[in-house]
Amino acid sequence: MLAPFAQHAAESLGRMIPEPEHAFRNCFQRDRDRIVHSTAFRRLDGKTQVFLNGKGDYYRTRLTHTIEVASISRTIARALGLNEDLVEAIALAHDLGHSPSGHAGEKILNQLMCENGGFDHNEQSLRVVELLEESYPQHPGLNLSYEVLEGLRKHHTQFQIPQGTIYPSPSLEAQVANIADEIAYNNHDLDDGLESGLLDPHQLDELVVWKRAKNQASQELGHETENRTFLLRCFINHQVAALIATSREAIIAAGVDSVEKVRQCPHELIGFSTIQKKENQELRSFLSQHLENHPAIATPHREACHKIEFLFQHYLHHPELLGHRYFNHIKQDGKHRAVCDYIAGMTDRYVKLHYDSLS
Repeated sequence: MLAPFAQHAAESLGRMIPEPEHAFRNCFQRDRDRIVHSTAFRRLDGKTQVFLNGKGDYYRTRLTHTIEVASISRTIARALGLNEDLVEAIALAHDLGHSPSGHAGEKILNQLMCENGGFDHNEQSLRVVELLEESYPQHPGLNLSYEVLEGLRKHHTQFQIPQGTIYPSPSLEAQVANIADEIAYNNHDLDDGLESGLLDPHQLDELVVWKRAKNQASQELGHETENRTFLLRCFINHQVAALIATSREAIIAAGVDSVEKVRQCPHELIGFSTIQKKENQELRSFLSQHLENHPAIATPHREACHKIEFLFQHYLHHPELLGHRYFNHIKQDGKHRAVCDYIAGMTDRYVKLHYDSLS
């Protein structure tokens, strides 16, 4: 039932460490389950999306964000005839390496690691599933299939394939998971910002995407509404529908009829139209100015970064406190990377707990 350009599980390039096939689960289903049962996945519940963890039960955590990305990814994949199991596995794993305290935590870790390779949460997600997870006695990491690892690499690094071939483009499933991330965080940043009162609903009326959502809601209901849940439903429905329509046109125009042709295509096939990209950028700029840089968000994030920096320096001077799981990586990866791995895996609560106990 998959489209000819979808990635079939039976045609997977396999795992770095070969394993026998499962009796009733394909490789991507197994990958999804390994991700969901991982320690890193459970910790996402204690990591910030925008509002620091513990600020309120309503706001998204890194885990609820991840679940929303997976849901959107499956919807898009089904509409385009792509492999839902693969796109879901990529979506569920895409933030496993994210630091505590959201993007502010990522930035401070990158600064602290500037002379030792830096820190990027996409690369850290790969590090988590390839090395840091200790779920199996046979090997480090989760030994995921190549196609899921490719999805985590996205587009900022080359895709290393066991046979040594380098493809210019990833699978369409990887492209879907990547852009579903954008749709999800735009939607829930609006929702969380309005719930918190940091965003003024009247300010949103300046945005094209919000005007459209209100018009669509009025058409469906027969009258105007300020119901946030319904308006956000209209917003996300349009985003997904517009993406599917534009992507379908791009796939047809490119003439791809196999996974091989997808991978040889020199440009992305899953994406928004030029007009939609402009509208979404307008929204992103608005959210950056009025939500992400709002004092109520920026001030606690700066305080959290101070705690992360304090812990980083403390563990550099006392690496024996890392515990054997991370201490054992010092010889191969260096002390800075081992400390970075340890702190990146912490939840917001754990950072506060350790800071309070040491300061």
